[in-house]
Amino acid sequence: MLIISLFLATLFLAYSHGANDNFKGVATLFGSGTTSYQTAILWATIMTFAGAVAAIFMAGTLVQNFSGQGIFPDEIANVPEIHLAVAIATGVTVLMAALTGFPISTTHSLTGGLLGAGLVAIGLKVNFSVLLKYFVLPLVLSPLIAILLAAGIYKLFAYTNSQLNLLANQKLLDTLHFISAAVVSFARGFSQTPKLVSIILIIEYFSIQGGMLTIAMAMGLGGLLNSQRIADTMSTRLATIDSTQGLSANLVTGFLAIAATCFGLPISTTHVAVSSIVGAGLTAKQVNLRVFWQIIIAWIFTVPATAIISGIAYRLLQG
Repeated sequence: MLIISLFLATLFLAYSHGANDNFKGVATLFGSGTTSYQTAILWATIMTFAGAVAAIFMAGTLVQNFSGQGIFPDEIANVPEIHLAVAIATGVTVLMAALTGFPISTTHSLTGGLLGAGLVAIGLKVNFSVLLKYFVLPLVLSPLIAILLAAGIYKLFAYTNSQLNLLANQKLLDTLHFISAAVVSFARGFSQTPKLVSIILIIEYFSIQGGMLTIAMAMGLGGLLNSQRIADTMSTRLATIDSTQGLSANLVTGFLAIAATCFGLPISTTHVAVSSIVGAGLTAKQVNLRVFWQIIIAWIFTVPATAIISGIAYRLLQG
């Protein structure tokens, strides 16, 4: 029964992750008026799934044991109750954020879930220094890097276009914009699927490849059915942008997401995606700073909120 519950909870987490994350890669397409919401989310689903499938073929090298992440000793890292508590807490937090329109980091939610279960399981033996690497540094670095780069890239595009008229062809600009969104969505599917599938690897019946395919389908379904509020926040409420600004934001998000995956950089792709839009929008003073600050507050409370839910869930599962 515990194993079945863990499987269902992980599917719920994957669904929640898709609801909160899938649209982030295509938010600029919808926000700039390049395409409709329906086309944007379909494009995001296809490319995210493609990234997940690509991860399947590299499963042996990509899947890392995210279950412990250095927060607690290895001997308790594979306790099913901990995995179940983490999956439940992260899924609830991420889905509630999606339903209320707050784009938050699933990786940060997982970190909070591990922290909460770990505190209940072993108390202060938890390795708090891990939070500096996985939470504090990404929270500080990601927005700053993305805002500066997106603003710089857009200014460069604007200057180059005024001199050489390179982006005057709207069809070419839209094509480049779609490609950039595809890269971001593909990178998300490629990097996030292994993290989620690591939760169910203690189930002996699952191969890594089978687990990834199941997770990918759940992620896709979540994005298709519950991305509307995230779309509203990132595409219309956060900033007013045009196609060139959207392309600039996506180039920065794609570059940093791929760099983070390849080199282990301490950044959050969610924070990068949101902040890139802000950076591109700031160049024309088209950003709703009130909404941006609300999102930042949600980022700050992601880890403690998930930790509380996870700790409670783990204690109840023990009882």
